[in-house]
Amino acid sequence: MSNIVLDGIMGLCVADALGVPVEFTGREMLRKNPVTGMRSYGTYNQPAGTWSDDTSMTLCLADSLSKGLDYNDIMKRFIMWFEEGKYAPHGEVFDVGNATRKALMRFLSGSAPLECGGLSDHDNGNGSLMRILPIVYYLKDNYGAKITENDEAMAIIHNVSSLTHAHKRSLIACGIYCSIAAMLMGSTELSTAVSFGISKAVEFYRRHEEYSDELSHYERLNNKSFASVPMEDIKSSGYVVDTLEAAAWCLLNTNDYKECVLTAVNLGEDTDTVAAAAGGLAGLYYGYGSIPQEWLSVIVRRGYIEGICSKLYEAISQRNF
Repeated sequence: MSNIVLDGIMGLCVADALGVPVEFTGREMLRKNPVTGMRSYGTYNQPAGTWSDDTSMTLCLADSLSKGLDYNDIMKRFIMWFEEGKYAPHGEVFDVGNATRKALMRFLSGSAPLECGGLSDHDNGNGSLMRILPIVYYLKDNYGAKITENDEAMAIIHNVSSLTHAHKRSLIACGIYCSIAAMLMGSTELSTAVSFGISKAVEFYRRHEEYSDELSHYERLNNKSFASVPMEDIKSSGYVVDTLEAAAWCLLNTNDYKECVLTAVNLGEDTDTVAAAAGGLAGLYYGYGSIPQEWLSVIVRRGYIEGICSKLYEAISQRNF
C-alpha cells in the first residue's frame, strides 16, 4: 500500500516549488517562456526546489495531526513557522499572506484559535485552501470517504480553515477541495471522482441554509461542462474561488502529474498556490511515483518533509488519534 500522505503532500510541495520562482508573472510572459522544470531564484531569489508558505503551513497541520486534532496546537505550529522559521525551507519566512498574518497576530494577542480567521469579503484569499489537504487524511480515517455526508467532519474542515480564513466562501472552497481529495483516494476514474466530489460537497451546502448566499460563486465549478471552459476564462489569482477552479480545471484537462502541475504554473499570477492546490490533488491520484525524480532530487529538506508525512501516515495506519 502506498503512503497516501506522501502522495498528496509531496505532490503539493513539488508543485509549490515549481511555482515559487515565477509567482506574479503574467500568463502572456509565461506563454513565451514557459516553466518546464525547476528554476532557480526568480521572484524571491531562492534556489531551485524552494517551497513557500503553502507547503510550510501544510506541514504544520500535518505534523500537528499526527498527534490528533488540536486547534490550539495547530496555531502554535503556525506561530513557530511565522516567528522562528520552523517548517520553512531555509529557516526563515519569505512569503506570508495578509489574511494569514492578521489571523496569527490575533492569536498572539490572545484570541481563541477559532476566532482568529477573518470574516470579511476581503479575507477570501487562498491561504486556508492551500494548506487544508492534511485534514482529509484524518477525516477519511475517522469518517470514511463520504465526508460530505457527515456534519461533524465538515465542521472540522471549516474549523481548520477558520484558524486563518473564516468567511463562508473560504469554508465552502475548503469543503469542496477536501471532498474532491477524498474521492481521488479511491479507485474511481479521475473525472468521475472530481465531479462527484464537487457535486456531493455542493449538495451538503445546499442542505445547510446558512451557506446559500455563497453557493452562487461555485456554480461554474459545479457545472457538468466545467472541464470544457477555455483556458483564457480560467483565472489564476489569489482569490479562493479562482484557485479552486484553476486547480480542478488543470486536473481535469491533463493526463499525468507533470502535465497537471506545469499547466497550473503556466497559468501565471499566483503560480505557487495554484500549482500547490492542483499538485496535491494530482499527487493523490497519480501517486508519489509519478513525480519526476529530477524535481524531487532538488526539493529543499526533502527528508524532513518525508519524515512528517511518515509520522502522519503511521498515526493513521495505527488509528492513533
